[in-house]
Amino acid sequence: MIRLLIPLLLCAGMVRADESIVSGLSQNRVSITADFDGSEILIYGAVKRETPVPEGAPLEVIITVEGPATPVTVRRKDRVFGIWVNNAEVTVDSAPSFYAVATTGPLHEILSDTENLRRQISIERVIRAVGITDEAAESGQFVLAMLRVRTNEDRYRVLENRVELTEDTLFRTDVVLPANLTEGDYKVRLFLLRDGRVVAEQSRVIGVRKEGLERFIFTMAHEQPLLYGLLSLLLAGMAGWGASAAFRFIRI
Repeated sequence: MIRLLIPLLLCAGMVRADESIVSGLSQNRVSITADFDGSEILIYGAVKRETPVPEGAPLEVIITVEGPATPVTVRRKDRVFGIWVNNAEVTVDSAPSFYAVATTGPLHEILSDTENLRRQISIERVIRAVGITDEAAESGQFVLAMLRVRTNEDRYRVLENRVELTEDTLFRTDVVLPANLTEGDYKVRLFLLRDGRVVAEQSRVIGVRKEGLERFIFTMAHEQPLLYGLLSLLLAGMAGWGASAAFRFIRI
């Protein structure tokens, strides 16, 4: 029986998917400089097929861009004796600093709940908040508040109907990265779907790094904090003296 199963397993491993992704990025590296005000990334690709276009459910495309994830503490303020104070807080284990989802159609229509749970595609699914129910009452409201704040800050985006798909083969979309980027690797994921099910996927990476003066200041602040603090005080003192001298000159 084992001898019969081995050839079958080998053949199964050699079966190729009917559809796969060939993709590219307009740039795979973003430099944060002193005058950086954001960057627009073109994500494009094509569907590679070994067989004719499958009949039945139409092809859909979802593209996500995810920034570095970090723990986030979310606090709730309540009014106590007329003063607003932090009254409760929860810690979200991991939340991306930036997340964008671009699609060819309404997300809830082209992606099944099962696939979303398995592959963590929507913004709500990519956030890890394990155990927050023990930290505060109505803990889910804290996560919703964080989503609302980051959406208003344009750090979380749902871009439905923003992926252009031509003849079920070529696709493209533009994702604008904001000026307040977190340094690190940004993961780009591309999904092909039919009938709510992912039939092919691919991942790429965009490197975001500080350059020039921004890199110098960042490195000094983290590796030589004492020197960074002394230089900050010196510059602040010089700025104050310069402003005072200019004011006296204007009065004269």
